[in-house]
Amino acid sequence: MTNDIAAAASATALPLAPGNWALDPLHSSVNFTIRHLGIAKVRGRFERLEAELSVGERVEDVRVSATVDLASIDTGNADRDAHVRASDLLDVEKRPTMTYRSTRVSGEGEDWTMEGELTIGGVTRPVTLAVEFGGLVEVPMDGSRHAGFEATGEIRRSEFGLDFAPGLLGEVVKIQLDMQFVEPKND
Repeated sequence: MTNDIAAAASATALPLAPGNWALDPLHSSVNFTIRHLGIAKVRGRFERLEAELSVGERVEDVRVSATVDLASIDTGNADRDAHVRASDLLDVEKRPTMTYRSTRVSGEGEDWTMEGELTIGGVTRPVTLAVEFGGLVEVPMDGSRHAGFEATGEIRRSEFGLDFAPGLLGEVVKIQLDMQFVEPKND
């Protein structure tokens, strides 16, 4: 019986050292896809983000938070980006940021699930992300250790009060986050 308990504990053992892992912004991105006219996808990203990964001794102690600057949207078309920022669409004056705060992390190996709360413009809704742990590697140049993650999910625009342009823009926005975090230094 003791071996079964030890095996279960090691199956969910964290491969990351406890502490506050720093975001590597040069190797991280927040990307999205939305349908246009119901027939084609428009892809974009947000250029400015902050994120924190706090790792404890157990999976239950892991916390993730992120803030995205909505004005940093980049769809590859400056005119479209300016229009999306405007008051008749995203209205970044009233909705400057999008924030996410995890409430529960579970899984093992490469496949994890992160439950949390996404807030856009004062509206908060639960959002669950599928998380793939890409691994942990030491960078040869400086000896720092980096952990990589990909998180995917989707939101419904109307749930956040972003119900502008129905028919023109799809209801579902697919989200893909590629994130690297740097292990805290033990001083």
